[in-house]
Amino acid sequence: MGILNVTPDSFSDGGKFFSVNNALKQAHKMAADGALFIDVGGESTRPRAAQISADEELTRVIPVIEAITKELDVVVSIDTSKPQVMRAAVAAGASLINDVRALHLPDALETAAQLARDHNIPVCIMHMQGTPITMQNSPIYLSVVDEVLAFFNQQIAILTQAGFLHSQIIIDPGFGFGKSLDHNYQLLKHLGQFTQFGLPLLAGMSRKSMIGNLINKDVDNRVYGDVAAVTLAAMSGANIMRVHDVAQTLDAIKIVDKINSVN
Repeated sequence: MGILNVTPDSFSDGGKFFSVNNALKQAHKMAADGALFIDVGGESTRPRAAQISADEELTRVIPVIEAITKELDVVVSIDTSKPQVMRAAVAAGASLINDVRALHLPDALETAAQLARDHNIPVCIMHMQGTPITMQNSPIYLSVVDEVLAFFNQQIAILTQAGFLHSQIIIDPGFGFGKSLDHNYQLLKHLGQFTQFGLPLLAGMSRKSMIGNLINKDVDNRVYGDVAAVTLAAMSGANIMRVHDVAQTLDAIKIVDKINSVN
């Protein structure tokens, strides 16, 4: 899954792909490099990021989604928590909802469930302690792995009761969202436990501080750390890698796939 932030303030590539032309060029590059998904986001969810209105988010993402779906044979994912944006993005051609707030905003669950029923739109739900504004203010867990597992047990039940099919749910443990450095690596070490749900597992660690703070590299020089983390995640059963550097990640995934295919 290639990350396409059409924002002025995302932590890694804010402003680079803010225009439709630049966003479309980047989507073409990621697809050529092997991305099967393009995840379009119009609101930064970096720590302490300010929220924007639904109208502003729609202005950013809808032209980009329309352009990508006209030119590329990829799954376009909309990275949003707002029901209005979910509906408009699906109408524009998006075929996956990726919600870092796990459908907790008002009307988000009902909207996503209706889109799942009417258009077979799956959803990726992510764990986050707190909100983007507060999530990195000294996050605390008794056991981060157990608590995130319990969150998914509860949230999967809520989604299925709302009408989602089991096959329409993807889970994301939320690396970097309300977790300390050790919390993130505890999740990565025990990521295999999240396969118990029998659902696709998304891992999003690309260029995050869990990489940069450990290897002491700035955001543009974390690709080797990213590839190491992705390799570990893939070997633990992660199915979807949400990344900025598609070609390098795909090289690592090919190695893992080969290891998994031989006796």
